[in-house]
Formats: sequence, structure tokens, C-alpha cells
Amino acid sequence: MNQYKIWYLSAEVSPFAKTGGLGDVTGALPKSLKTRNHEVRLIMPKYKMINERKYILREVIRLKDIPVTLNGETKTVNVKSAFLPDSKVQIYFVEIPELFGRNGIYGDNLTGEDFKDNPQRFAYFCKAALETLKILSWRPDIIHCNDWHTAFVPIYLKSIFKNDQFFSGIKTVFTIHNFAFQGILSKDLAPVLDLDPEFYESGQTLDFNGKINLVKGAINCSDYITTVSETYAREISTDPKFGYGLEKELKKVSEKFAGIINGVDYTVWSPEHDKYIPFHFSSEDLSGKNQNKQALLTRANLPFEENTPVFGMISRITEQKGYGLLLQILEDLLQLELMVVILGTGDKKLESQLQKIQKKYPKKLSLNSAFDETLAHMVEAGSDFFLMPSSFEPCGMNQMYSLRYGTIPIIFKTGGLSETIQEIDAKEDNGNGFVFEKFNAKELLKAIRRGLRLYKNKDSWQKLIFRVMQEDHSWEKPADKYIETYKHILNQS
Repeated sequence: MNQYKIWYLSAEVSPFAKTGGLGDVTGALPKSLKTRNHEVRLIMPKYKMINERKYILREVIRLKDIPVTLNGETKTVNVKSAFLPDSKVQIYFVEIPELFGRNGIYGDNLTGEDFKDNPQRFAYFCKAALETLKILSWRPDIIHCNDWHTAFVPIYLKSIFKNDQFFSGIKTVFTIHNFAFQGILSKDLAPVLDLDPEFYESGQTLDFNGKINLVKGAINCSDYITTVSETYAREISTDPKFGYGLEKELKKVSEKFAGIINGVDYTVWSPEHDKYIPFHFSSEDLSGKNQNKQALLTRANLPFEENTPVFGMISRITEQKGYGLLLQILEDLLQLELMVVILGTGDKKLESQLQKIQKKYPKKLSLNSAFDETLAHMVEAGSDFFLMPSSFEPCGMNQMYSLRYGTIPIIFKTGGLSETIQEIDAKEDNGNGFVFEKFNAKELLKAIRRGLRLYKNKDSWQKLIFRVMQEDHSWEKPADKYIETYKHILNQS
């Protein structure tokens, strides 16, 4: 089998810095590629919150004081090195204190406001990633970019670096994790970002209704484009509701565009050895599941009741994640014999509505407005059901984590959720969740009620838990598909 050299860029990588699924994916896929004997190296920004001692970041003498210039302004960059935990995958950190030494990844943690200079921050990061390769004298076969923050790389390789012999023959893959974020900017920023004037003329590579669209640029400039499920690939290339105006661009490049479902890193998300949960368990011995439920409810300030099911929900608190639907039925839901634990932050108006209901039902609803990795794992391990009524979900990760912990997902049929979760038929012993197909509160409530009915049948419930915990949603098959993609574009050379 061919061995490939892959330079993998992302704005976030777990466990160093993450806001959601992007970080989980970028922290897991490279490890899976490495186990197949490919040489994969990562690079990400060095944010303030990254603990250098904990992760043993080391200085690299030849990667100190690298000059990186954008629009005539040169910044001095240091690049440090470490390894992804529990792996031999090397990761580099681009250190530019004035750009990344802040309290937050994309915005200020205190105000919740995005940093206004995000385009410049990530343009410098992308240029630094390319300069780092040259200093290392390491020529990858593939540069694999993720989301708009890294879209500058394929764009720059087709413009300001197009005559640089070092990059000749290197192929680019661009993965879209969420098409809602496209890096749409005013054309006034083009010179500041060193974008080729020909690229943003009307109708050209970057032009989008008179503005610059970085994702459009990456689609046009990359050798291959992927997204994180086959269903989402179909949705964003056919439906304006999902494509946000780029459906035609994707149709134009359909021969170099595919959906590859994400996988789960079971070294992190598995109840047998999860370092965040107090009690380990398996499908063979579920006693720890109940103990985790008690621990979760204690942490969430809710009373433990042996036969009362717990519904967990972990996500940004936004309409897209289904909170609008949930709020329509939440008070009715809390009249039933159940408890709800929510972990997340987001829309202040939705948070305020949830807080009011929590005050009314303090022994039934626990709202935890934070990002807390330990509590996230405890919710997965200690809940009986996982609520994921997103209006769209490119892939979704928590539904797959939930299955491993014997926590049954309740989902709206969309994107990657529809590929990984099918309606349970207890009589036929198939299916792994409860699915509603019309996006309204009434259908969500019906799905929850179906779940509650099955929960009361302890024999059927135990059989279901045992079965779903055996499912394999690892990175094995997705990693193979990425390798096939690399092989495909390299064979076209």
C-alpha cells in the first residue's frame, strides 16, 4: 500500500482547543491515518488556553522567529511542537501572541463577540503553515484543510504561491464541517489578506454577491472537497436551505466532491476506560451505568430516582440545535416521570427561557451554562436518552458517542443523524434510536413518548442497550475512505 505524507490544518484540535465536533474530528482522524502507516502531521494556532506544560510543547530551533508577511506587514512567528496524546502523531503550534494569545478561539469568552480581525488571524496562520513546510523541507503529498479558517491555503497555492517550485505537485483536500460558516467578507479586505484581484472580480473564484466567500474560493481551488456525511453532501448541493447560495458551485465540481461520515475515537469516548467518568462499565456489565447516573444527578443537583429516566442534551443553545422545539414542549415534558440535564451555552434569549423553567422545576431540569468536558462525558454516561433534535446536522458526533454509552438518541431525520440513527423496532430487534421526520414540537414529543414506553419494558430496554453498545462507529471505514480519496487525486497527477 502507498504511504502518503499528509499536512493537516485545523483551527481547533482536541484536546488542545475545541468548540465542538471539528475539534473532535481533527484530533481523531490523523491518529487513525497514522495507524495505517501514513505520515501525518498537524498544525494549528497556539491559543492562550493551551497548557504548554501539560501537553509538553517544545521549541524547535529552526522554527523560531519566522517572518510571515501579509499586505506588507511582517509578523514574527514561532512554531512549537508536541504530540497528540496517546499517539505518535506530531502537531505544530503557530504562536503569534498578538493574534492568538487571547481569551478565546474565535471570539472573546467574556463578551461572546467574535474577534473582528479573524480573517487576518487565520490568513497569517495559513501563511505560517506553508512557510513552516519550507523551513522543515518536508514536502507532503496532500495538504488537508478544514473549514473556512484554512481556506486561504488552497487559494494562496493557486495565486501567490503558484510559481513556488516547493509546492509544485502537492494536492489539496478541503473538508467542510458546517456549510453555514463560509467566511464571507467585504471586498475591502481583499488587499489586506493578499488575495489576488483576479480572484474576486465579478463571477470569479472568490466573488459571492459582491463579497468575498472563502469557502467558495477553497471549493474552486482545491483538488478535492469532502463534507462529513453523504446525506449532508446531497443536502448542501441540492437545497438552498442547506447550501446557502453555493449549491451551483458544488454541482459544478461534483466529480471532485463527496461525503464521508465521521467516526468516533473510542480511546476517548468509551465507557470501559473514559477518564472523565467516575464508574467504568461495558455492555457485559452495566452496573456502572446506574452509578454514573447517580453521579450525574448529584453533579446536576437533581434527586436520584431508580426508575426515572434521564434525558441529556449537549450542544450550543441555538434554534438550529432544536431548542426552539424543545421549549415549546418542555413544561409538558416535565410533567412526566423524567429528568432533563442540559449542558451548553449560546443564544441568551433561549438560555433565559430555560432558566425560567428550571426555577419552576428545580427537581426536574438542570441547566448547565458552560463548556465542561468532564460534565459532557458524565451526561453521555449517566443519561438514558440523548436529545438531538437539530434542524440540520452535517454529521453529528454525540449521537454516536451516546450509542457507545448505552444512551439512546432521539433525533430529527437530517444529515449525518439520518445515516447513523434508525427508528427502533423492538419486535424485530433493529434500530438504535427514536426518529421524527417532520420538524415540529409535536413530532418531537411523540418520539420522546415512544422512548418512554420502551424504557418501561425493562427486558426490551436491556436488550436494546446491549445491542447498540456493540455497534461500530469507529474511524476504521472513514479513514479508509479518506485514503482512497488521497490515492484518487494523486493518481490523477
